[in-house]
Amino acid sequence: MQQFRELFSEVAMAMFPITLVIFILQVTFLRLPAPVFFQFVIGSIMVFLGLFLFLLGVRIGLLPLGEVLGSSLPARGSLIIILGLSFILGFVVTVAEPDVRVLAHQVDFVSGGYISSSILITVVALGVGIFVVLAMLRTILNIPIAYLLGIGYMAVLVLSFFTPKDFVPIAFDAGGVTTGPLTVPFILALGVGVASVLRGKSSLTFGFGLVGLASIGPILAVMILGVIYG
Repeated sequence: MQQFRELFSEVAMAMFPITLVIFILQVTFLRLPAPVFFQFVIGSIMVFLGLFLFLLGVRIGLLPLGEVLGSSLPARGSLIIILGLSFILGFVVTVAEPDVRVLAHQVDFVSGGYISSSILITVVALGVGIFVVLAMLRTILNIPIAYLLGIGYMAVLVLSFFTPKDFVPIAFDAGGVTTGPLTVPFILALGVGVASVLRGKSSLTFGFGLVGLASIGPILAVMILGVIYG
């Protein structure tokens, strides 16, 4: 019950400010029609309940699963199996990420179907999967994270000069949406689980940084997609 109360309070604190602002604006400036404002109230309640249940499912199911998978893979599989499963997990959890789907839908709508949502989701998921593999290699081989981040963002900078201008902002937004409420907990739990069972690895040092690395993948992937489209 304590976990339920804490999560309920957390979601309430997240929803309360925006709801309060809309109420104040409705009373003072907006004066929206009653049906529209009523839709906002109903929608806010549905968002609150949905977010509560979603985060509850993440805490009960995905976080423990990620840690168990991360701690089991090094003991039961070869390096190829670890990296292959890391890619698959990074890919599928990104496909399921709600923020990625929202971005893909908006890009599909604004571009008139020129950049379809299915293609964008697949490309973003491939980018995350590849960089989750690199993050696992970093943990296993003791590669300093600064090197990977430096090389990754240098590649982003160079590629930005060859990418059509319409794709550059989409690429950076794609990197942002992969840090959503589904991808982040799972990838972090996976990294912490792997680091916790490897000798001489600090879970604090090597378990974190995966999300930062993983967010570079979608940027590069969408830029490459822009070069292909261009």
